[in-house]
Amino acid sequence: MRPARWLARLSLVALGVGLFAALAAPAAAQSINRAVIDDLNEQLLYVALPLTLFVEVTLVYAVYRFRDNDDPKPTVDDPALEITWTAATGVILLFVGVSAFFVLSNPYLTPAAAGAADPGAGNATDEIEVEVLAYQWGWEFRYPGANVTSRSRVVLPVDRDVRFALSSADVIHSFYVPELGIKQDVFPGHETVARTHATETGEYDLYCAELCGAGHARMDGTVDVRNGSAYREWLDDQSSSASASG
Repeated sequence: MRPARWLARLSLVALGVGLFAALAAPAAAQSINRAVIDDLNEQLLYVALPLTLFVEVTLVYAVYRFRDNDDPKPTVDDPALEITWTAATGVILLFVGVSAFFVLSNPYLTPAAAGAADPGAGNATDEIEVEVLAYQWGWEFRYPGANVTSRSRVVLPVDRDVRFALSSADVIHSFYVPELGIKQDVFPGHETVARTHATETGEYDLYCAELCGAGHARMDGTVDVRNGSAYREWLDDQSSSASASG
């Protein structure tokens, strides 16, 4: 195969792969948290993909164009070109920084912002609070005012703001629900806050994402998101069972 034809085909393949990655529709997010993260990743993809293709095509061209150069000469200074790529890099970094700032200031993702009274989506008075106690090696969930406690499974209503008040009984743990975009470290003797707003019903895996001892690998659980009536029915059943056993 002639080198020029090989280079052209390689460039077309790279362009095709890039367009496919850019146009492929991601799966719908299951929570506001995850939607915010996915949006940021998509924005960064639109910046990173053209740059990657440009660099790779330029690299392949340079390898082919100067493959038989037996008398290489120093690169000629080009101030205009140097200023251009420096300015372009600055603009790209500014775009990335601003985009990341707005994501990190989102109350569903940042603990400091999550401590505010109103997360900014929905009515704060309609917010569900769940107290989460992490211990070696499991999870305990308490629903204040409902006389309900569960282990390893937390049930939440869909389309409602949820505030997790997290604490640890022993060592540092990490509350991690990847499909809902939740990840928050949990410290002994200190309460941290995490928020979510699930938009899809279903069961989602919960993990401890901080090495916490010999049983770390089995410290998992389930986040069960139900519609409003199913959530209230579960809460009433748990409350009745707790009252009867008490």
